[in-house]
Amino acid sequence: MIRLVTACIALACFGASAAEIHEATLVIKDHRFVPAEMKVPPDRKIKLTVVNQDASAEEFESYELNREKVVAGNSRIVVFVGPLARGKYPYFGDFHMDTAKGTLIVE
Repeated sequence: MIRLVTACIALACFGASAAEIHEATLVIKDHRFVPAEMKVPPDRKIKLTVVNQDASAEEFESYELNREKVVAGNSRIVVFVGPLARGKYPYFGDFHMDTAKGTLIVE
């Protein structure tokens, strides 16, 4: 009986944690981030999937988010950030800084 109660509590806690994660997808196409501005909720962990549709590699980088990760051509990565306070968090592609720019807007 005690094991059953413990298991139920553990499942309830896991469910609450999973609900707090917001998932979003960012695409790299023609050396640009699509969308260039992405809105996400505050105070929640963000699971950001970055899909590179270009044949060449790109780097997802943000000083404000403290993240830097290379995305090989025609592949994807997952980046976790947050929970974040309301505000704007710019990011860029280090290999194509002139075109690969974007902002994560937390509101």
